[in-house]
Amino acid sequence: MTSMTATRDAAKNQAETKQDGVASVAVENLHKKFGSHKVLNGVSLSVSRGETLAVLGRSGTGKSVLLRIIIGLETPDTGSVCIHGESIAGLNLDRMGEIRKKMGFLFQHAALYDSLTVAGNVAFPLEHHRRDMSRLERSDRVKQLLAEVGMEEGLDKMPSDISGGMQKRVGLARALALDPEILLLDEPTAGLDPISSGEIDDLILRLQRERQMASIVVTHDMHSAKTIANRLAILDQGNVVIEGSFEDLQQSEIGFVKEFLKKS
Repeated sequence: MTSMTATRDAAKNQAETKQDGVASVAVENLHKKFGSHKVLNGVSLSVSRGETLAVLGRSGTGKSVLLRIIIGLETPDTGSVCIHGESIAGLNLDRMGEIRKKMGFLFQHAALYDSLTVAGNVAFPLEHHRRDMSRLERSDRVKQLLAEVGMEEGLDKMPSDISGGMQKRVGLARALALDPEILLLDEPTAGLDPISSGEIDDLILRLQRERQMASIVVTHDMHSAKTIANRLAILDQGNVVIEGSFEDLQQSEIGFVKEFLKKS
Protein backbone atom coordinates (compact mmCIF):
# COMPACT_ATOMS: atom_id res chain seq x y z
CA MET A 1 0.00 0.00 0.00
CA THR A 2 1.40 3.40 -0.97
CA SER A 3 1.57 6.31 1.47
CA MET A 4 -1.02 8.29 -0.53
CA THR A 5 -3.38 5.29 -0.61
CA ALA A 6 -2.96 4.87 3.13
CA THR A 7 -3.74 8.54 3.63
CA ARG A 8 -6.89 8.30 1.53
CA ASP A 9 -7.95 5.19 3.46
CA ALA A 10 -7.42 7.06 6.72
CA ALA A 11 -9.59 9.92 5.45
CA LYS A 12 -12.35 7.42 4.59
CA ASN A 13 -12.07 5.83 8.02
CA GLN A 14 -12.26 9.26 9.65
CA ALA A 15 -15.56 9.96 7.94
CA GLU A 16 -16.92 6.56 8.97
CA THR A 17 -15.84 6.74 12.62
CA LYS A 18 -16.91 10.19 13.83
CA GLN A 19 -19.20 9.61 16.77
CA ASP A 20 -22.22 11.84 17.34
CA GLY A 21 -20.39 14.81 15.85
CA VAL A 22 -18.18 15.19 18.97
CA ALA A 23 -14.50 15.72 18.17
CA SER A 24 -11.92 13.77 20.13
CA VAL A 25 -9.99 17.03 20.62
CA ALA A 26 -11.53 20.47 20.11
CA VAL A 27 -9.42 23.59 20.63
CA GLU A 28 -11.31 26.89 20.53
CA ASN A 29 -9.86 30.40 20.37
CA LEU A 30 -6.71 29.63 22.37
CA HIS A 31 -4.54 32.55 23.46
CA LYS A 32 -1.23 32.15 25.25
CA LYS A 33 1.68 34.49 25.88
CA PHE A 34 4.86 34.32 27.92
CA GLY A 35 5.66 37.78 29.21
CA SER A 36 5.18 40.10 26.27
CA HIS A 37 5.68 37.31 23.71
CA LYS A 38 2.37 36.20 22.22
CA VAL A 39 2.63 32.50 21.26
CA LEU A 40 -0.97 31.60 20.41
CA ASN A 41 -3.38 34.22 19.16
CA GLY A 42 -6.84 32.69 18.83
CA VAL A 43 -6.06 29.17 17.58
CA SER A 44 -9.03 26.89 16.84
CA LEU A 45 -8.55 23.30 15.66
CA SER A 46 -10.22 19.93 16.06
CA VAL A 47 -9.50 16.29 15.29
CA SER A 48 -11.77 13.24 15.34
CA ARG A 49 -11.29 9.51 15.76
CA GLY A 50 -9.30 7.93 12.95
CA GLU A 51 -8.00 11.29 11.74
CA THR A 52 -4.50 12.78 11.79
CA LEU A 53 -3.95 16.54 11.84
CA ALA A 54 -0.45 17.87 11.18
CA VAL A 55 0.43 21.28 12.61
CA LEU A 56 3.31 23.05 10.88
CA GLY A 57 5.05 26.39 11.19
CA ARG A 58 8.34 28.09 11.85
CA SER A 59 10.14 27.64 15.15
CA GLY A 60 8.59 29.65 17.96
CA THR A 61 5.09 29.72 16.47
CA GLY A 62 3.53 27.85 19.39
CA LYS A 63 3.20 24.34 17.96
CA SER A 64 4.66 22.50 20.94
CA VAL A 65 2.90 24.86 23.36
CA LEU A 66 -0.37 23.88 21.69
CA LEU A 67 0.28 20.21 22.46
CA ARG A 68 1.25 20.99 26.05
CA ILE A 69 -2.00 22.90 26.53
CA ILE A 70 -4.04 20.04 25.08
CA ILE A 71 -2.51 17.55 27.51
CA GLY A 72 -2.85 19.98 30.42
CA LEU A 73 0.83 20.72 31.02
CA GLU A 74 0.24 24.41 30.21
CA THR A 75 -2.79 26.59 30.89
CA PRO A 76 -4.08 28.95 28.18
CA ASP A 77 -4.67 32.60 28.99
CA THR A 78 -8.09 32.34 27.32
CA GLY A 79 -9.89 29.82 25.17
CA SER A 80 -10.91 26.21 25.71
CA VAL A 81 -9.78 22.64 25.15
CA CYS A 82 -12.36 19.85 25.14
CA ILE A 83 -11.50 16.16 25.15
CA HIS A 84 -14.43 14.07 23.90
CA GLY A 85 -16.69 17.04 24.61
CA GLU A 86 -15.44 17.68 28.16
CA SER A 87 -13.65 20.93 28.92
CA ILE A 88 -10.39 20.40 30.80
CA ALA A 89 -10.45 23.90 32.32
CA GLY A 90 -10.44 23.79 36.11
CA LEU A 91 -10.52 20.01 36.40
CA ASN A 92 -9.09 18.54 39.59
CA LEU A 93 -5.93 16.43 39.39
CA ASP A 94 -7.78 13.12 39.64
CA ARG A 95 -10.12 13.88 36.74
CA MET A 96 -7.32 15.35 34.65
CA GLY A 97 -5.32 12.22 35.34
CA GLU A 98 -8.18 10.08 34.05
CA ILE A 99 -8.35 12.13 30.85
CA ARG A 100 -4.60 11.93 30.34
CA LYS A 101 -4.83 8.15 30.39
CA LYS A 102 -6.76 8.48 27.12
CA MET A 103 -3.87 10.39 25.56
CA GLY A 104 -0.48 9.14 24.46
CA PHE A 105 2.32 11.69 24.11
CA LEU A 106 5.52 11.26 22.11
CA PHE A 107 7.99 13.94 23.16
CA GLN A 108 10.27 15.59 20.61
CA HIS A 109 13.43 13.86 21.84
CA ALA A 110 11.64 10.66 22.97
CA ALA A 111 12.38 11.68 26.62
CA LEU A 112 13.27 8.17 27.72
CA TYR A 113 14.45 7.61 31.27
CA ASP A 114 18.23 7.07 31.04
CA SER A 115 18.28 4.86 34.14
CA LEU A 116 15.67 2.42 32.80
CA THR A 117 16.00 -0.21 30.12
CA VAL A 118 13.90 -0.06 26.97
CA ALA A 119 11.44 -2.47 28.60
CA GLY A 120 11.46 -0.43 31.82
CA ASN A 121 10.57 2.74 29.92
CA VAL A 122 7.59 1.11 28.22
CA ALA A 123 6.49 -0.52 31.48
CA PHE A 124 6.59 2.78 33.39
CA PRO A 125 3.01 3.96 32.64
CA LEU A 126 1.66 0.45 33.21
CA GLU A 127 3.29 0.25 36.63
CA HIS A 128 1.78 3.57 37.65
CA HIS A 129 -1.69 3.34 36.08
CA ARG A 130 -2.45 -0.38 35.61
CA ARG A 131 -1.83 -1.83 39.02
CA ASP A 132 -4.66 -4.27 38.33
CA MET A 133 -2.25 -6.06 35.99
CA SER A 134 0.09 -8.72 37.33
CA ARG A 135 3.84 -8.45 36.76
CA LEU A 136 3.60 -11.18 34.11
CA GLU A 137 0.74 -9.39 32.35
CA ARG A 138 2.72 -6.14 32.30
CA SER A 139 5.76 -7.97 30.96
CA ASP A 140 3.70 -9.55 28.18
CA ARG A 141 2.15 -6.18 27.35
CA VAL A 142 5.59 -4.54 27.10
CA LYS A 143 6.80 -7.26 24.74
CA GLN A 144 3.69 -6.86 22.62
CA LEU A 145 4.12 -3.07 22.39
CA LEU A 146 7.80 -3.33 21.49
CA ALA A 147 6.95 -5.90 18.83
CA GLU A 148 4.41 -3.44 17.38
CA VAL A 149 7.15 -0.87 16.82
CA GLY A 150 9.82 -3.33 15.74
CA MET A 151 11.89 -3.16 18.94
CA GLU A 152 11.22 -6.57 20.46
CA GLU A 153 14.91 -7.49 20.27
CA GLY A 154 16.03 -4.43 22.24
CA LEU A 155 14.01 -4.69 25.44
CA ASP A 156 17.05 -5.15 27.70
CA LYS A 157 19.10 -2.34 26.15
CA MET A 158 19.59 1.08 27.69
CA PRO A 159 18.45 4.21 25.80
CA SER A 160 22.09 5.27 25.34
CA ASP A 161 22.76 2.02 23.46
CA ILE A 162 20.19 2.57 20.69
CA SER A 163 19.90 5.04 17.83
CA GLY A 164 17.69 8.12 17.72
CA GLY A 165 15.20 6.39 15.45
CA MET A 166 15.03 3.44 17.82
CA GLN A 167 14.49 5.80 20.75
CA LYS A 168 11.53 7.34 18.88
CA ARG A 169 10.11 3.83 18.39
CA VAL A 170 10.44 3.08 22.11
CA GLY A 171 8.87 6.45 22.96
CA LEU A 172 5.97 5.59 20.67
CA ALA A 173 5.55 2.18 22.32
CA ARG A 174 5.43 3.91 25.72
CA ALA A 175 2.86 6.41 24.40
CA LEU A 176 0.65 3.47 23.34
CA ALA A 177 0.96 1.57 26.63
CA LEU A 178 -2.44 2.59 28.03
CA ASP A 179 -4.30 2.09 24.73
CA PRO A 180 -4.90 5.81 24.16
CA GLU A 181 -7.76 7.13 22.06
CA ILE A 182 -5.74 10.27 21.28
CA LEU A 183 -2.10 10.41 20.20
CA LEU A 184 -0.03 13.61 20.36
CA LEU A 185 3.30 13.57 18.52
CA ASP A 186 5.88 16.33 18.89
CA GLU A 187 8.35 16.31 15.97
CA PRO A 188 8.36 12.51 15.54
CA THR A 189 10.94 12.61 12.72
CA ALA A 190 13.14 15.47 13.97
CA GLY A 191 16.84 14.71 13.80
CA LEU A 192 16.41 11.48 11.88
CA ASP A 193 17.92 10.54 8.55
CA PRO A 194 15.51 10.15 5.58
CA ILE A 195 15.36 6.35 5.86
CA SER A 196 14.59 6.43 9.60
CA SER A 197 12.06 9.23 9.05
CA GLY A 198 10.30 7.14 6.43
CA GLU A 199 10.21 4.17 8.77
CA ILE A 200 8.63 6.29 11.52
CA ASP A 201 6.05 7.64 9.04
CA ASP A 202 5.17 4.10 7.93
CA LEU A 203 4.89 3.02 11.55
CA ILE A 204 2.54 5.90 12.41
CA LEU A 205 0.37 5.13 9.37
CA ARG A 206 0.15 1.45 10.30
CA LEU A 207 -0.73 2.20 13.91
CA GLN A 208 -3.41 4.63 12.76
CA ARG A 209 -4.98 2.04 10.48
CA GLU A 210 -4.94 -0.58 13.23
CA ARG A 211 -5.92 1.56 16.22
CA GLN A 212 -8.03 4.38 14.70
CA MET A 213 -6.81 7.00 17.18
CA ALA A 214 -7.27 10.75 16.82
CA SER A 215 -3.78 12.16 16.28
CA ILE A 216 -2.19 15.59 16.27
CA VAL A 217 1.35 15.75 14.89
CA VAL A 218 3.56 18.81 15.31
CA THR A 219 6.32 18.77 12.71
CA HIS A 220 8.69 20.79 10.54
CA ASP A 221 8.82 17.91 8.07
CA MET A 222 6.45 18.68 5.19
CA HIS A 223 7.10 15.33 3.50
CA SER A 224 6.17 13.53 6.70
CA ALA A 225 3.10 15.73 7.22
CA LYS A 226 1.65 15.14 3.77
CA THR A 227 2.36 11.40 4.09
CA ILE A 228 0.65 10.74 7.43
CA ALA A 229 -1.98 13.48 7.81
CA ASN A 230 -5.52 13.90 6.51
CA ARG A 231 -5.38 17.63 7.17
CA LEU A 232 -2.59 20.13 7.66
CA ALA A 233 -2.62 23.45 9.49
CA ILE A 234 0.08 26.09 9.24
CA LEU A 235 0.66 28.49 12.14
CA ASP A 236 2.25 31.91 11.81
CA GLN A 237 2.53 34.53 14.55
CA GLY A 238 0.17 32.51 16.72
CA ASN A 239 -2.58 32.19 14.11
CA VAL A 240 -3.81 29.40 11.88
CA VAL A 241 -3.01 30.79 8.44
CA ILE A 242 -4.55 27.88 6.53
CA GLU A 243 -6.04 24.47 7.24
CA GLY A 244 -6.90 21.76 4.72
CA SER A 245 -5.45 19.00 2.58
CA PHE A 246 -1.97 19.23 1.10
CA GLU A 247 -3.64 20.02 -2.23
CA ASP A 248 -5.47 22.94 -0.56
CA LEU A 249 -2.14 24.28 0.66
CA GLN A 250 -0.60 23.92 -2.81
CA GLN A 251 -3.45 25.89 -4.37
CA SER A 252 -3.36 28.68 -1.77
CA GLU A 253 -2.60 32.23 -2.90
CA ILE A 254 -1.59 33.29 0.63
CA GLY A 255 1.95 34.65 0.44
CA PHE A 256 3.19 33.06 3.64
CA VAL A 257 1.81 29.66 2.66
CA LYS A 258 3.44 29.79 -0.77
CA GLU A 259 6.76 30.80 0.77
CA PHE A 260 6.50 28.12 3.48
CA LEU A 261 5.85 25.37 0.92
CA LYS A 262 8.66 26.64 -1.28
CA LYS A 263 11.19 26.39 1.55
CA SER A 264 9.91 23.16 3.05
